[in-house]
Formats: sequence, C-alpha cells, structure tokens
Amino acid sequence: MINRRTFLTSTLAAGALAPVAGQAQDFTFPEAMMPRMYKLANPLPPGEIHVFPEDFGLYWSLPQGDGTVIRYSVGIGRQGLYESGEFFIGAKKEWPSWTPTPDMIERDPESYKQYEDGMPGGPNNPLGARALYLFEPGRGDTFLRIHGTPDAQTIGRRVSNGCVRLVNSHIMHLYDQVPQGTRVVLL
Repeated sequence: MINRRTFLTSTLAAGALAPVAGQAQDFTFPEAMMPRMYKLANPLPPGEIHVFPEDFGLYWSLPQGDGTVIRYSVGIGRQGLYESGEFFIGAKKEWPSWTPTPDMIERDPESYKQYEDGMPGGPNNPLGARALYLFEPGRGDTFLRIHGTPDAQTIGRRVSNGCVRLVNSHIMHLYDQVPQGTRVVLL
C-alpha cells in the first residue's frame, strides 16, 4: 500500500526528472535539491509560502495545518536585489509573457534593452512555464514573481533581478496547489 507521502514524493521526483520544454537536457538536477515533504517542529501557518534565502528554500505549508510543508529548491535575487517582505499572490499565469523592468534595462541595457517591448511566453522565456505574481496591499503588483526557469543550473544561487525561481516542473506542481490570494513571506 502506498501512503500519501510516498505518492507525493515519487510524483515530485518523476516530474522533476521529466523533460520540460526549454530546459537543458545535458543537466541533471541534483537529488539533494529535489522537493521534499517535512513536518516542522515549529510549524509555519497553513496555506502559506515562505522563502528562506539563506538555504535557497521555498516552503509551501500544506493547508491541512499539521505542520507539513513541501520544500522546493530555488534561485533568488542577487545581492541588493532580493526584496524581503509580506506579499500575496495577486495573479497566476501559465507560460507568461515577460518584460524587463526599467530598472533592469538601466542596470544592464546590453542584456535587456532588446526586450523592452516584451517577450511572449514560451519555453525560452525567463519566467518559464508558470508565474505567481506578488502583490502588496496598497501597492498592487510589485513586479516580483515566483516563477519557473528554463535554466535549472541557476537554482541554489543568487542570480535573479529579485524574483524567486524554480525549475519548470517544480513551479508547475506548486502552481497547481497554491490559490490566488495566498500569503507569501520572503524572509
């Protein structure tokens, strides 16, 4: 008989190993960075996402409230670009389009100027297969995202312009579980 934990862990592992359009086929995602279920001694509030930048971990606390979380390995914002705070998921998009912010273009025009009018969603888009858009009350869209990436080698590093990234198969799994309005804490 297979229990829920075994089923979920094997489902996550199979999804992480399955090729997703746009991901490099010559890179094997390390076993140690695969999603894992844990029961925390000091539980997080149920039904929330918490990102711990020091261990490159995103924790989705399952809604049943028994302290169980799924930990996903992530890439985070480069030094000086990671923005901590409390947010909520204000929008969710599959294969989202992407437009660099004016700050990104100013910081690195050689890389971003060519995309100032946007890039359609697809396998080579920097936001990957799915994106969760982070909003703040009174501010609206913060232009911060939890999103996929076609470049699995960036996970576990400070690489982004402030966003949190997961490999495409992991963001697809998270996206299907997390409702719009979910509280997100970037520590």
